[in-house]
Amino acid sequence: MVEEKMRYSDADLAEFKEIILVKMEKAKADLELIKSAYMNDLNNGTDDTSPTFKAFEEGSETMSKEANSQLAIRQEKFIRDLKNALFRVENKTYGVCKVTGKLISKERLKIVPHATMSIEAKNLQR
Repeated sequence: MVEEKMRYSDADLAEFKEIILVKMEKAKADLELIKSAYMNDLNNGTDDTSPTFKAFEEGSETMSKEANSQLAIRQEKFIRDLKNALFRVENKTYGVCKVTGKLISKERLKIVPHATMSIEAKNLQR
């Protein structure tokens, strides 16, 4: 007897797809906010303030730009991971741990819908 490969039902996959789509919309909106904050940083001049304050402001501005840049990079990766999760939903491999081949728990997928490993597999990495 051949054991059938474990996977989530089409109904479960549809539920996960909805969760992923909602998270993706929020992630894209957040990315736009980060990008607009970054663009805004470029326009916040300190020409009319004292030289000392201006030096502090420029240092802070540089740190802020770097932080926003890092946030944007992380957000873009998150969106890419969500898109990959959608692809796995479409080809019905979503929710299967890439290490153990077992199903990732629904609770984990609802919290981290782009997860590709079960908690068991994550713990083996340590």
